[in-house]
Order: sequence, then structure tokens, then C-alpha cells
Amino acid sequence: HHTLKKSPLSFDDLKEFVGLYNPENRHNRKETWSEENPDGRWRKYSYEELTNRDKTSMDIFWIKDDSLTDLDNLPDPDILAAEIVENIEAGLESFREIVNGLDA
Repeated sequence: HHTLKKSPLSFDDLKEFVGLYNPENRHNRKETWSEENPDGRWRKYSYEELTNRDKTSMDIFWIKDDSLTDLDNLPDPDILAAEIVENIEAGLESFREIVNGLDA
């Protein structure tokens, strides 16, 4: 991840994109995505592929970010609620131990 102060974005971070984007001749752009390489970062879509999508949107992604929660596979709400209660109770117990340690 890039940040403004600790890890600023530099031209080196964009070299691959600029090369594949090929601003001089957009008809010679090279994609790195294929059926054999489904995690390829650069992919082109035809107009038909875009407009045939349900609720056509230009917010397109195909690489899954494993650092994010998979919202399609969340547990049932009652399980989530029970886990939240358990975590809060554990936090309260830890805090009580700290407070009791201060009183001693």
C-alpha cells in the first residue's frame, strides 16, 4: 500500500502500467490476463462484454483482494452477533483486570 509520507507512489510503481497502457499506440496494448493466468493485472474488455453485464458499471475488478473480508461468505447474522458479544465481554473482562490491578 502506498501512503503519502511512508511509502509515496513513484514513477517506478507505474512503469508496468505505462508500458502496457502504451499511450503511443493503444491498439498494441498487451494484456496480462488470460484463462491460464486469471490473476493477470491488465485485462481488456470489449464493448459488448461491458454492456452485457447486469447493471453495467465501469467499476470492474477480477483480482480478489485477500486482505479484505469476503462479504459473499459471511456467517449468519446470529453467529456474527454472538461473536461480537463474546469479543466485547472478553474485552470488558480484560479491562476489569487492569482496573483491579490499579486498585491493588
